Amino acid sequence: MKIKLLVFFLLSFIGITKAENPGVLSGKVTNKSTNQPVQYASIVIKDGAKVITGIVADENGSFSIKNLELKKFTLEVEFIGYKKYSTTIELSSAKKNSAIEIHLEEEATELQSVDIVKEHSLIEQKTDRKVINVGKDLLSAGATASEILNNIPSVSVDPQTNAVSLRGNSNVRVFVDGKPSTVSASQLLQQIPATSIKQIELITNPSAKYNPEGMSGIINIVLNKNAKIGFNGSVNSGVTFGETPKTNSSFDMNYRNGKFNLYGNYGLTTGKHHNYGQVQTLEPDDNGTQDFDFTNNGTSHLAKVGFDFYLNDTNTISVYTTQNINKDKGNSVVNVDVPLIHQTVDSKNDNYTQTYNFDYKKNFKKEGHVLEFEGNYSNNDNDEYSVYNNPKINDVTNKGENVLLNLDYTNPLTETIKLETGLETRIENTKNNFDENGAYNSNFNYERRIYSAYATISKQWKKWNGQVGARFEKYTADALFKKVNEADGTFNDNLFTVYPSGFLTYTPSDNDSFNFSVSKRVDRPSIEQVNPIREWSTPLIDSEGNPELTPQFTNSVELNYTRKTKIGSITSGVFYRQINDEITRTLTENPNDSDRQILSYANLGDNNAYGVELSGNLDFTKWYTANISFDMYNKKTKGYVGTDYVEVDVTTFNSRISNTFKASKNLRFQLTGMYRGEDLGLQFLRKPMWRIDAGSSLTVLKGSGTITARVSDLFDSMHFAFDSTKPKVQTGEFHWESQTAYVGFNYRFGTGKNKAIQRKERDKNETQGSGGF
Repeated sequence: MKIKLLVFFLLSFIGITKAENPGVLSGKVTNKSTNQPVQYASIVIKDGAKVITGIVADENGSFSIKNLELKKFTLEVEFIGYKKYSTTIELSSAKKNSAIEIHLEEEATELQSVDIVKEHSLIEQKTDRKVINVGKDLLSAGATASEILNNIPSVSVDPQTNAVSLRGNSNVRVFVDGKPSTVSASQLLQQIPATSIKQIELITNPSAKYNPEGMSGIINIVLNKNAKIGFNGSVNSGVTFGETPKTNSSFDMNYRNGKFNLYGNYGLTTGKHHNYGQVQTLEPDDNGTQDFDFTNNGTSHLAKVGFDFYLNDTNTISVYTTQNINKDKGNSVVNVDVPLIHQTVDSKNDNYTQTYNFDYKKNFKKEGHVLEFEGNYSNNDNDEYSVYNNPKINDVTNKGENVLLNLDYTNPLTETIKLETGLETRIENTKNNFDENGAYNSNFNYERRIYSAYATISKQWKKWNGQVGARFEKYTADALFKKVNEADGTFNDNLFTVYPSGFLTYTPSDNDSFNFSVSKRVDRPSIEQVNPIREWSTPLIDSEGNPELTPQFTNSVELNYTRKTKIGSITSGVFYRQINDEITRTLTENPNDSDRQILSYANLGDNNAYGVELSGNLDFTKWYTANISFDMYNKKTKGYVGTDYVEVDVTTFNSRISNTFKASKNLRFQLTGMYRGEDLGLQFLRKPMWRIDAGSSLTVLKGSGTITARVSDLFDSMHFAFDSTKPKVQTGEFHWESQTAYVGFNYRFGTGKNKAIQRKERDKNETQGSGGF
């Protein structure tokens, strides 16, 4: 029925007209039970099996079709949630005008007006990405985006730092609603409530149409946007019990009437988090121990408000804003026995991020012929105030601005050939000021400008579909670093680069699909990586950037195969990456103090990586379903640690399984497990990690409510442990509140039925049958 509805809408948008005819058919579509208008029902006129014309009813359920021949026709009316209506209409010279009342009957299987979240998450393999539609199983896996991501195939999040990795690599870009954020990914993932997330997209090989940054690709978090008719919404609230209670709540609503859709959602997370750890040095002349204890008490508010205005059948304006306020208070204690050191730090961090987005979309008469302009502005204000016991006071302010302008044009040249072109401008600016003990210490100003143009051409022939494209980027970066009693530092970069991409899809049957893709990507040094001013310090380590860094480039090749079976779908894939001038973390001895170390970055030569992945969504029985994933990566890394040349060749293995058991119509149980194998870098060996979670959900209030309960890390086994040999022999481990219990409630309400609203092309992150974001 969806395909028919799409045809009906397109017929009404482009208008099928012939020579003028005198016949007119008008009427009104109503709900048979309530007698209320059915807005935007699809009406089609047929002559036998041939479609003559079509139209969409207005907000009052009314319609009028002109220019009809005087003859007998078949009238068909459809709308989501209603039974199809069909009748015969006859127009003649004696009856040129006909009026009709159409009463649609609701489907017997129609759900209530509330929007029920799917029981388990559906993972779809698209041409160049995986789309994870967040269901109750993932919602019950955690309270924040960070916890959700840690339960998704191919993704891992460091519980200590919230650093994100995709396919074993941390060079990944995290977007929200298809847009980059001025907030770091580690901060962002803690600030987004799980209940505000609709989808998560893993785009490992984006086409030339999109940003080439990120060696391993892009993780796009799509927030909820309701577009149902009438007034609808949902309320979520939950508490996580660890060492202390932590709360997360959200509210989602929309009002849709006629050509206007207003929507909004708000999320709140609060709580105190604790973690601790120990690092031991095992050198003959240095056998000291460092003990760490950290607490953080934070509150985060995230709101998204917007509207869509449908000017007419071919022009749409969309506007939204997201506002994020995050406040943290922290305390850290570090004790070192050799030499004897005791350091405490009390800190306060306030962060405010705003995003404003405008989109105009023009649909031409030809199907798929689209022109779209999008402007996005975001800014971020971050203030950090830290008091040390030595005594020392640090006051740091950080301000960021990001302007993004896109102009995209899509034109299906023929039924099988499509052209996409576009322009993009990105301007990013960061300003930082650092005061120490009430006096000016340092500041910096960093600006990046990226001007891009792209073109892709796709061709479909029989069971094959291909796309080739290229993105042309002019990139400049300028930074000035100032510090008291030191010479000014600078960072400058100026590059012009071409980023080609290609995709090939072969679908021999409805149950089999092969996808092959190639692309070139880049990881440009971030401000944190090039800033020579000390970012933070402990009694034995200083963290600072390296202004001598250069961009690293990656050539990526990928092949995926998806097989649909009677019990679900299984996707397997292989990939290969060749990386030039890889940017890597380094830990070297401080040349001015042999007892201290410098944590920084360097280009440590070329390397390569390859891997295999396997995942499945399987419905074994009516009462048992499972999401299963397995991945294995091999990487070769070589470079210098201090003055020593080091080569590393390691294979890492990860697996996840999420089992859902349906005890009754309304009661579900869930058991999940994950294993993350050891990983070896140039300086550290991270030991294996594993955990098992259990949860349940109960649907109540005739489908309008859901009660969720969960126990995470049943055996309290999840922690981070490592061994190191360079530049010193060390061993250590860190712990956090991994074992927790959660209980939550979700209530959904509404008066309207679903009305499909096409997402903006760039938010939609896909193309018709070819490679694309």
